[in-house]
Amino acid sequence: MNETLVSPGVLAIENDQSFITEQPIQAGAAIIGPTVKGPVGIPTICTTYSDYQNKFGSTFISGAQVISFLTSISVYNYFQQGGTSMLVTRVVSGSFTSATSSTIPTHVAAASASGTLDITPFHPSGSFSINGITLFVTGSSTVPANTSTVVYFTSGSSAANTAASASQIFNASSSVAPYSSSWANLSSSAASTNLTFTYNGSNGLLGNTIPYISGSTTYYLGGGTNTEAFSLETLSEGIIMNSSGSVTSDGQLSTGTTDNLRWQIIGTDVNSGTFSLLIRQGNDLTLSPSILERWDNLSLDPTQNNYIEKIIGNSKPTVQQDGSDYYVQAVGSFSNNSRYVRVKSVNTPTPEYLDNNSQPKAQFTSSLPTASLGIFDGALGNISGSGDNYYENISNTNTQGLQASDYTISINLLKNKDAFQYNFITVPGLIDNSSFSAHVSELSNLISNAQDRGDTMVILDNVGYGATVNTSLVAAATRDTSYAASYYPWIMTLNPNNGNQVWVPPSTLIPGVYAFSDSVSDPWIAPAGVNRGVIGTAVRAERQLSKNTRDDLYKGNVNPIATFQGSGVTVFGQKTLQKKRSALDRINVRRLLIELKSFISQVADTLVFEPNNEITRNNFLAQVNPYLSSVQQRQGLTQFRVVMDESNNTPTTIDNNELIGAIYLQPTRTAEFIILDFNVLPTGATFPS
Repeated sequence: MNETLVSPGVLAIENDQSFITEQPIQAGAAIIGPTVKGPVGIPTICTTYSDYQNKFGSTFISGAQVISFLTSISVYNYFQQGGTSMLVTRVVSGSFTSATSSTIPTHVAAASASGTLDITPFHPSGSFSINGITLFVTGSSTVPANTSTVVYFTSGSSAANTAASASQIFNASSSVAPYSSSWANLSSSAASTNLTFTYNGSNGLLGNTIPYISGSTTYYLGGGTNTEAFSLETLSEGIIMNSSGSVTSDGQLSTGTTDNLRWQIIGTDVNSGTFSLLIRQGNDLTLSPSILERWDNLSLDPTQNNYIEKIIGNSKPTVQQDGSDYYVQAVGSFSNNSRYVRVKSVNTPTPEYLDNNSQPKAQFTSSLPTASLGIFDGALGNISGSGDNYYENISNTNTQGLQASDYTISINLLKNKDAFQYNFITVPGLIDNSSFSAHVSELSNLISNAQDRGDTMVILDNVGYGATVNTSLVAAATRDTSYAASYYPWIMTLNPNNGNQVWVPPSTLIPGVYAFSDSVSDPWIAPAGVNRGVIGTAVRAERQLSKNTRDDLYKGNVNPIATFQGSGVTVFGQKTLQKKRSALDRINVRRLLIELKSFISQVADTLVFEPNNEITRNNFLAQVNPYLSSVQQRQGLTQFRVVMDESNNTPTTIDNNELIGAIYLQPTRTAEFIILDFNVLPTGATFPS
């Protein structure tokens, strides 16, 4: 080391070599494709198939058909085979929006041609005394001339006018609200008593009973239009789950999909200024509600901890573009705690709910949402479906109701390795074949992104259903990369969403093979063969490959999916699409390099901006060498060497603020071609030593 003592003293040198070597992050898959619901274009981690169903759905009803997508089948198989996490990105066709709630009105209903407002006292006996009460008309509508307001005490079905009629109580000379009028010293001792205001005129009040607050109270009445307390928006975008609907008298959805959401306001309390919100399944019944979520003690006061936006959330992530870069930007101040909705807007009446006497302000009392039930308006963004015949939906431009170009933004977004980590990616339904030219351009971009990232592989499909071996070979010959792999042929599997047997492209099920292989071994062990390559969820392959056909495919860098008696449908190859013969023309070596680069890069990240000296270099070696030794012990490497010393970190290098490490690897090769030389010897012959 360069540190020396020039004058007498003590030099204390600390050299920490106690680093604990961490294992690489568990290999995870990424998938891009259509789903039933969920955020569009926002990569989302799913840790189980149930988690996926909650976030993205699995089926939807279209007429007599139960429709799902390749995406859900792939995710199901991935987790069924041992996968631990999958990054799912949903795509839809064209523009898209979320569904929004129909108006959630304030506590007082909208004005109508005539009607009454009943104020029911809290007193058990029904008797009450009012020192002062004020009616206040809000909004911009004009209160017409000759408007009268009459105060009634009602008992049962009978009504007695206890206050004189008052013509033009509200200042009709003004053309703009507000208008107000007050009464004092009103009282009743009747056993069953309501205080009723009858608002006669072209702008009246719908009948509505609200609790009476003792003391001087102001009631705010809508002036001809509903005042929206707040608005909700579905987290899911697109119309499959959010088509516009209407509700019958018993609460059944008469139009719209059965998976629509509904909202309900209950438990409005003007004393505390709180209310409860229920998120219900759209097709439930009034007498048999299906409550998905319940949120109690909500407030419209942004200064309170129970403010509705704080509790439910208002964050809306969107995909943005800056030049050639795509990124996710979240709009909103509060993270989403609901699995179904976010708060879109709040009509906050005042900055604070309580007045100087710690009593609820009348503005909040009148602005609380009324007890009501509503639905969500229809969203934009649709995907057409036609049952389980996926291969019939795949054409040059259209795949499962999508245009190939609908995938562009999601593919570009996942290029960002700092934001999204995954070890392999698949896009079932896109075909890498000149007959699918629109698909090819999207997949070319995906492969280019994988090469730029350097930490992921692309699982490709290069033929549609019914295509020949030669078609697959011609398509494979157009690629030259170690970051992608192709498989042949298509596979029949069980659709877990409806129990039907369906034909799917290989990339739908291959992620499950990788997941199983990783669960029983390491990523640098080949995901192929009868030990790790059996596709447990396969019913049968599209065709049974002969030895000669498998040979042709393998020579052309297409991995055969073979059928063996006793083993079933099995991946029987592990080549990348790299044409040049090297260690990287094998999937196990490419995945080995991905794992090693991932771990070693994480170590190097901790050294950025550290002093460029021997201590830093030793810290690097103290973490990397033990890790590579463990990989060697687990059959990933036969030999390795790491050099980071004065030989490659010269004074010139250091002056350039560079720290250089050279890592030499000798990957373990797989035994793919086993030659058994059987020699039959005559009796009495001597066996060779």
